[in-house]
Amino acid sequence: MKLKVDDSWQEIVEYAYEGLDKRYRDFLEKDENFFPNYENFLNVFKTLKLQETRYILFGQDPYPRKSSATGYAFIDGDVKSIFSSRGLSKEVNRATSLRNFIKMLLVSEGFLDDSCATQSQIAKLEKSNFINSIDELRKNFEKNGVLLLNSALIFTSKKDSKFHIKMFKPFMKRLLERLDSKKVELILFGNSAIEIEKRVCGKNRFKSFKTLHPYNVGFICSLEVQKFFLPMKLLYKDQHR
Repeated sequence: MKLKVDDSWQEIVEYAYEGLDKRYRDFLEKDENFFPNYENFLNVFKTLKLQETRYILFGQDPYPRKSSATGYAFIDGDVKSIFSSRGLSKEVNRATSLRNFIKMLLVSEGFLDDSCATQSQIAKLEKSNFINSIDELRKNFEKNGVLLLNSALIFTSKKDSKFHIKMFKPFMKRLLERLDSKKVELILFGNSAIEIEKRVCGKNRFKSFKTLHPYNVGFICSLEVQKFFLPMKLLYKDQHR
């Protein structure tokens, strides 16, 4: 079965997919009780070409809501607008990791002073130069060469998360085997992603940036995190600002 990914990824992703346990592949191809579904769980390999990939950002697993899980780490399909007249939109506030990531970007740019910024403070900001859709955020990540990959590519239930992460380890191992570690760096959010380095690709093979998962409020004011993402200008419509 030919996987639906960009041509530049075809050989590598098919090699990685063949590394999955046969029974698990059968589950992916025949079961309908997971999300993103089979048509969408490899979306991350459809919109960013291999030769344009500079980083792999490893999250944990898809959002635990079918409408939110998009096939991209961190990109919540329930979010239509990032901002609202009251500050951050209701959907962003509901997605803790995304909320903290946006706050971190605002702090890094000097628009907010700390992680305790209120909705009213965010509402007062001039946002005409900011993106305002989750898809624009995805595209800005990709313009910076960031592949938004979860450690597990599907979700069934919270109790099964560790199982799916375990089952996708052979996929991740084979994927990383075929990538040039001189051209691709890893961004590791949280302990599950850091396990990718320890258990899958081998320590020190890839240059990596390790940090708290954005679910933690400490992520917002981390100077290392701010310094890393600031040059990407992820909030701006014009990234050359």
